[in-house]
Amino acid sequence: MTKKTSKWLLVSVLTALLMTLIAFGTGPTNVTAAAGRTLVYGSTADPKGLSPLSTADTVSSNVIQQVYETLFRQDAKTLKAKPWLAKSYERKSATDWIIHLRTGIKFQDGTPFNAAAVKYTFDQMKDPKRAAPRASLLEPIASTTVVNDSTVEIKTKYPYGPFLAMLSHPNASIVSPTADKKGKLNTHPVGTGPFKFKSWTTGDSVKLVRNTDYWGKKPKLAGVTFKTVPDYATAVSMLQTGKIQLLDNVTSDYLSRIKSLTNVKLTNKAGTPMRYFGFNMQSNPGKNKKFRQAAAYAINAKTYVAQLNGLGTYNPSLIGPELFGYNKNDKKAATTYNLKKAKELVKANGFNKKTYTILVGNQPAYVQMAQVVQQQLAKAGIKVKIEKQEWATYLTTLASGKFEMTFSGWANSTGDASELFYPNLDSKNIGSSNYMKYSNKQFDAEVEKSRETLNTSERKKALSAANKIAMKDIPWIVMDHNSVAVAQAKDLKGVTVLPTGLWYLGGAYFN
Repeated sequence: MTKKTSKWLLVSVLTALLMTLIAFGTGPTNVTAAAGRTLVYGSTADPKGLSPLSTADTVSSNVIQQVYETLFRQDAKTLKAKPWLAKSYERKSATDWIIHLRTGIKFQDGTPFNAAAVKYTFDQMKDPKRAAPRASLLEPIASTTVVNDSTVEIKTKYPYGPFLAMLSHPNASIVSPTADKKGKLNTHPVGTGPFKFKSWTTGDSVKLVRNTDYWGKKPKLAGVTFKTVPDYATAVSMLQTGKIQLLDNVTSDYLSRIKSLTNVKLTNKAGTPMRYFGFNMQSNPGKNKKFRQAAAYAINAKTYVAQLNGLGTYNPSLIGPELFGYNKNDKKAATTYNLKKAKELVKANGFNKKTYTILVGNQPAYVQMAQVVQQQLAKAGIKVKIEKQEWATYLTTLASGKFEMTFSGWANSTGDASELFYPNLDSKNIGSSNYMKYSNKQFDAEVEKSRETLNTSERKKALSAANKIAMKDIPWIVMDHNSVAVAQAKDLKGVTVLPTGLWYLGGAYFN
């Protein structure tokens, strides 16, 4: 046997051995990592839909932000907006922005991402015929113009402070015009993100797979499954046994149990989201300010927050401490717990003579709030029953206005209080995102001041004024400014969690 033949045989044997080891999962770690695993996330509800043009809820956004992408993305620590699908930008004037786009990117249907796609997305979001639930997000935009394939010019109606934050919001994600025109984008999403759509079985799961043609750093996960687990206790058990590896919105009821799991890591940090008890301001009993005052006096939010064991903070200010526009003195304008005054108002106005209804979606945190508030209102003489609905049904009922009172929340995904107030409480959005149907011209004027200037101090002054007006009117009673609590398998790495509660899985992997 020649030396050349011997060398050839040795290489052949080693190659065969290596292939055998890989086949049995004991090969080099870089090969195993490339193969990846599928991450299973436990979702307490089904998404409302899978298109940023047709949804406005967090459950849907959890899927959307893995499939679609935005022109800018917020830094996980500072929330400062940085270019993402955009390569760079320049401001020609206070109202004229030039956005330079990355080139060579394709949507998951093979069509090109370009300036025309950006214009199409933003025009569709703003089109009254489309009636996008978050159309208010892009209200400041006057026009979007294609300069060339990789450049768009965006003109705003006025100097808009949170412009880049607005373009970082999940509902400003860029969609494939070709896919959207087919009319199935809400059930078959097509974006530019690291994962692409595989299937959606209503009531069971949404399945995504790795986008092998992704323009950025290639995802290491083979895919992501959003498993619908309405019962939170079941979800925690599945986390314990490894059937799911990611669970957010951790509730105080299960905090100690999750902390005790040796295979689970818990992250808990101050966040921008807030949760509230809200009134339909155009029907009884909510349109009666004395009823709202009685409820505000009866609800002891501080006691509720104490039960959260560090998963939220008490502050009656509608603008929370983590938001731009927060003023620690504003909270003095709030109507807070005083059971004696609550009882006096209830008795004087006959609020104890009928039973009212609280609408609540089947999210554990909101159900818990409803039960606590039901007991607290009862102590003041206000009788309420709880009507619990499946999440998508709840959102439809909320939009229809066929409710008396409800629990809801806002992630504050831009980190700016003007994007808390404008969509939710400005009278221009009654009939769309202003579900409480709150209307106060003085409040609207202050909110608009906060949006129509780039001067930071002027914006803060206007937001503080608006905050105090709303607290006196009581369309909402703040339950808590909640932290962002995420439980994940210890061997799961690279999950990007923002203070807004949003999270991205493009860089996630199993160690």
